[in-house]
Amino acid sequence: MRHVLKRITAWSPLDVEAIFDDLDTTIGNQPPSKAATPALVERLRTHLTRLSAITVADPKFPPTDEMTQLIERGRPMQDARLPADHQQAVGVARRMASVTSDLVEKLIAARYIKDDA
Repeated sequence: MRHVLKRITAWSPLDVEAIFDDLDTTIGNQPPSKAATPALVERLRTHLTRLSAITVADPKFPPTDEMTQLIERGRPMQDARLPADHQQAVGVARRMASVTSDLVEKLIAARYIKDDA
C-alpha cells in the first residue's frame, strides 16, 4: 500500500503544452544554449518515457505498428549518456525531439491523449 500511495502522490498529469514547448525549443531555429541543454534533454527523456508508457498501457488498445516503431527508436535514447560536446548534445536532443514529436502526434490522432492547446 505504501508503494501505491507513493506512486499516486508522485504522479503529475501529462502536460502536452510543456511537451510542445520543449519540442519547439529543441527543434527551433536557434539551438538550445549550452547551459539549458542538459535540463532540456532530461525533460525530453521524461516526455518520451511517459508517452511510451501511455502507448502500451491499455492492452485493449494495442499500439499501431508505427507507434511501436517509434517506441523502439526512442528506447536507446532514454538511457543514452549526454555527450560532453554541446553540438553532439544538441544532436541527441533533436533526435529525441523528433521521435517524441512523432509519437505525441500519433497519440493525439489516435485519441490516447488530448491536445488541450
